[in-house]
Amino acid sequence: MTPISLGIFASANTTVGTSYESIATVSVGSGGAANAEFTSIPSTYTHLQIRCIARYGGTAYNNLLGAFNGDTTYTNYRWHYLTGDGSSVAAGSVQSSGAPLSMGLVAGTAQTTGVFAAQIIDILDYKNTNKNTTIRVLNAMDNNGSGEIRLVSGLWMNTAAITSITLTAQGGNNFAQYSHFALYGIRSA
Repeated sequence: MTPISLGIFASANTTVGTSYESIATVSVGSGGAANAEFTSIPSTYTHLQIRCIARYGGTAYNNLLGAFNGDTTYTNYRWHYLTGDGSSVAAGSVQSSGAPLSMGLVAGTAQTTGVFAAQIIDILDYKNTNKNTTIRVLNAMDNNGSGEIRLVSGLWMNTAAITSITLTAQGGNNFAQYSHFALYGIRSA
């Protein structure tokens, strides 16, 4: 029986099972980083997945934003979200916003020191030029003991194959030291 490698623990492996292959990682050092960027993404996979833990320099938690191929025409991005914190739920949609695609939340300085939000981001059919690109995100974060989980579905209204991904924290603050981003390619079975 083959062991199953889950979540961020798998980012240390170069191969996860038989379907996932590590493409690149970004680890934020001291002083922070304005973004995490993956460039020259090969077209040899069926889907992409980003696994990350993230914290940024802003006070309140905020959106982890993603842009594909340098596209900052923010009206090209749409997303839906469902969130719960143990006592309430919320849902909504965002379109034609002043920001790129939300890929979940990042922890801020109001969260307990050392707490990072975690994301698993699936980018489906990223090289298919016959349709727009869709994503799905599973995101969770501790909020000083109350916690929150978020499910996101998103759309990039462009049929170009994805060759680069840029991640930033909404509000312009740097990612904090120890934030870690790992990009995987998923081969079809």
